[in-house]
Amino acid sequence: MIVVTGAAGFIGSNLAHRLAAEGHDLLLVDHPLTPAKLGNFAGLTRFRFLQHDTFLADLAADRLRPDAVFHLGACSATTETDWDYLRRNNVEYSQHLWAWCARQGRPLLYASSAATYGDGSRGFDDRTPPGELTPLNLYGKSKNDFDAWALAEVAAGRPAPSRWAGLKFFNVYGPREQHKGRMASVAWQTYRQVRATGGMRLFRSTDPAYPDGGQLRDFVAVGDCVEHLLWLWRNPHPGGLYNSGTGVPRTFLDLATAVFAALGREPEISFADMPADLARQYQNYTRATVAKIKGVGCEVPATPLEEGVRQYVSWLEDRAVKAA
Repeated sequence: MIVVTGAAGFIGSNLAHRLAAEGHDLLLVDHPLTPAKLGNFAGLTRFRFLQHDTFLADLAADRLRPDAVFHLGACSATTETDWDYLRRNNVEYSQHLWAWCARQGRPLLYASSAATYGDGSRGFDDRTPPGELTPLNLYGKSKNDFDAWALAEVAAGRPAPSRWAGLKFFNVYGPREQHKGRMASVAWQTYRQVRATGGMRLFRSTDPAYPDGGQLRDFVAVGDCVEHLLWLWRNPHPGGLYNSGTGVPRTFLDLATAVFAALGREPEISFADMPADLARQYQNYTRATVAKIKGVGCEVPATPLEEGVRQYVSWLEDRAVKAA
């Protein structure tokens, strides 16, 4: 049995569909399901579901003995300001799973975040110690705190999962992200706006070094992230933190234009002021350093932006037709 936490979320649900297609016995774990997130399970027929707190209790009581844990569950809102909640949900919960996998000799693959890199002034290198990073928000701090704790456990020679990795996902886009609302990718926001109005409004730049729409991000297709997770689960490698990105930054204009092209439309792009709560913690540039993950043998080809967007829009259009 394989456990996926955060299984009704974006990356978790895509991983669950991939594992189900391979015939694995799945235990899917999440918070109480909302109607929006429940749709991410559509098409899955062989799985059990547990709420996140019940799962942790059953694990501690030895009522469950999974073969591997993919821990993708977390509060991922970059605007969350309740540190006590983030500490319990994103740090302590992860520590409990680490401890169980270490005792039982099971693999643990978990979601860190590119938000740990903060404003990028220290670069986006997964070899940089967490203690040298300053995240821009409390979500990023929670992820960085757990990364630091995990590395300290290993450095102290205490038990660790049989195989482990924390993946720093960059700017992920693709199927099953609609439930994220405001936090969904600009690919989804563009598709939604173009379908509703015929045009797309991007945020104006707040940094004179970047023109409007010229902010650069490492946009990575969710299928590539799933491939990284599966490779690190199946293959021997030094435990540690690994970037999950393409290594190639592209502009928001590139991304929006790719959505218009996938829909067979000429771009109609305008600009709006960025909300103040986002402007205070906005990353104008991200670029994953991918030498480390490639260095251990994970040679997953990065999906080019235009191809990834084309596939995503085709997926969205297919479901829109079926729902009509």
